[in-house]
Amino acid sequence: MSENPKHTNRLINETSPYLLQHAHNPVDWYPWGEEALSLARRENKPILLSVGYAACHWCHVMEHESFENEQIASIMNEHFINIKVDREERPDLDEIYMNAVQMLTGSGGWPMTMFLAPDLKPFYGGTYFPPDDRYGRPGFPRVLLGVIEAYRERHESIVEQANRITERLHQLSETQAGGQPLNTDVFDRAYQVYRSRFDSRHGGFGSAPKFPPSMGLAFLLRYWHRTGNQNALEMVELTLQKMAQGGMYDQIGGGFHRYSTDESWLVPHFEKMLYDNALLTAIYLETYQATGESFYASIAEDTLDYVLREMYKPETGGFYSTQDADSEGVEGKFFVWTPDEVEKLLGAANAKVFCEYYDITEPGNFEGENILHVQTPPDIFAKKLGMDLGELETILTEGQRKLFEVREQRIKPGLDDKILTSWNGLMVRSMASGYQILGHNRFLKAAEASANFVLTELSQDNGLLRTHRAGKSHLNAYLEDYSYFIAGLINLYEATFNLHWLKNARRLNETMIEQFWDDAKGGFFYTSKGHESLIVRSKSAYDGATPSGTSIAIHSLLRLSKLLNQPNLRENAQTALNLYSHQMKSAPSGSAQLLCELDFLHSIPKEIAIAGKLNSEGAKRVLLTIHSRFIPNKVMAMLDDTDEKAHETEALIPLLEYKRQINGETTVYVCENYACKSPTTNLAEFKSQLDSK
Repeated sequence: MSENPKHTNRLINETSPYLLQHAHNPVDWYPWGEEALSLARRENKPILLSVGYAACHWCHVMEHESFENEQIASIMNEHFINIKVDREERPDLDEIYMNAVQMLTGSGGWPMTMFLAPDLKPFYGGTYFPPDDRYGRPGFPRVLLGVIEAYRERHESIVEQANRITERLHQLSETQAGGQPLNTDVFDRAYQVYRSRFDSRHGGFGSAPKFPPSMGLAFLLRYWHRTGNQNALEMVELTLQKMAQGGMYDQIGGGFHRYSTDESWLVPHFEKMLYDNALLTAIYLETYQATGESFYASIAEDTLDYVLREMYKPETGGFYSTQDADSEGVEGKFFVWTPDEVEKLLGAANAKVFCEYYDITEPGNFEGENILHVQTPPDIFAKKLGMDLGELETILTEGQRKLFEVREQRIKPGLDDKILTSWNGLMVRSMASGYQILGHNRFLKAAEASANFVLTELSQDNGLLRTHRAGKSHLNAYLEDYSYFIAGLINLYEATFNLHWLKNARRLNETMIEQFWDDAKGGFFYTSKGHESLIVRSKSAYDGATPSGTSIAIHSLLRLSKLLNQPNLRENAQTALNLYSHQMKSAPSGSAQLLCELDFLHSIPKEIAIAGKLNSEGAKRVLLTIHSRFIPNKVMAMLDDTDEKAHETEALIPLLEYKRQINGETTVYVCENYACKSPTTNLAEFKSQLDSK
């Protein structure tokens, strides 16, 4: 962008990197707000709502082709009130109008282009439109002129269409309770759905494009734990192995791209999202606990280290949102290699091994260049070459290091450096788990810094705000902001046993219930009492790329109910789950996180009370014993009964009342429904208590 751009619109005053990318378009963009909405009503003009996000490749394409085009912009400016929205800042708007696009077209995606009447009811829309007729899609100018002609000449039919769509949106937002509380049969039905869609060759579910099925894998891991069904575990393992060996995983720098355009996880859309890497880290860590296979631990560790390197601001503690798919205007350019580049760095002999292992060839596998991926596991590959495994690993490790150093000199993909409360909550949770399971203090340090950042910079009037960038925090938080962050704080308490985190989790949970709970029918609304009124107030609990805010709210209610001995929270959780019984039966693949919470509800969670000093050798052995096991349904608390403030801990956490060390040794109490087994200082006895079902 030149220092003296020809055009500047109202987006120049926004903080969102996505909105700022459009601030010098010739389009007279408005941010969503009363100024634009009032103007539409006053002039009776339709609203052109364009929704996207900073790392979206096709959003960049449409901007360059259409929104930078002065002729197209003039049509937009003359006939429409043009509003640009960052879906990551306003997920409420994105959800409503994406549902409308899917009703109209049968599919969705970004950029989303939606046309609204001045009363905000949608009447026509789509996703990407090219600047002229191509790809079987009408050109954007033709769409614009057709919409304005229909709006003027057939206004009554437009109003009818908008009313019909809005009525369907209201119906979609209504829950269809099944009437009876769910039993465990729903788990078997969900498992069969996943089994029927499983790709037994490449892992994952369905065909291309393939998205990382984090919540589905979490459910299958719990199903295996509940039933012993080995096939459920095999589906999890094959999927995690194939994703990590494919091009969707960055073989040089760590971290996962957004999704794979093919069924074998080879060619990704190259953006990297904070939430994907948080969710995938969690399932790799859990699978490491379940299997003991170090492969899963190494992928989780490398992914968390990628986040700390590229998507974290250590000076403040916030985690950034996304890395772009494009660099220098080309998708994936930062990540691809040629054999010549590798040979110059590694020498002919080592390059031959490295290129064969990562399938780097002259023809290439992506537009004449190569996305690194692994076709053969290293032990089998070493045997194939007649090479010692240690020698192969040395070549690969050294090659990765050299390619990484050279790649760091390339122009990096753009960074969306806004800090979202919800996604930070997911990463706090995963960083805290990374510390517990892998033992690396750097992960705990980052989790604590992020939590402190949210509690200081993204908090207001005893509640939370949605987004922070460039020193400014704003927008009311949504249900997912509260629920994800509360879940992160609970994990952080169990990683540190610092009451500060649990007290804040309790406080924010009270605010979440007060602001989002539906007193009439139960369950949680997506928006709070303080949000602006839109055409629909959603109570959706479907998982998308991230788990629903409702499902994670239920997760937090169930865990806090146990930790704080508040049965009313469990009752709220059960009420909310019952609302979605029909959904869990009819659409289990969109309800995986709800199924995980239902599994907690229908289990007898382990309540583990530890009496001892946190950093003592005895406590370390106890915690290592816990974290080396996959125990999905548990809560943990710790009391140093020699601390003068022990009474404060006992008052907050009834599970710890009267729990004392025996003979000055770390003592563990394993309880179920607040009935405890014999306290023990014996590690073998403790293991037996943990492993009993």
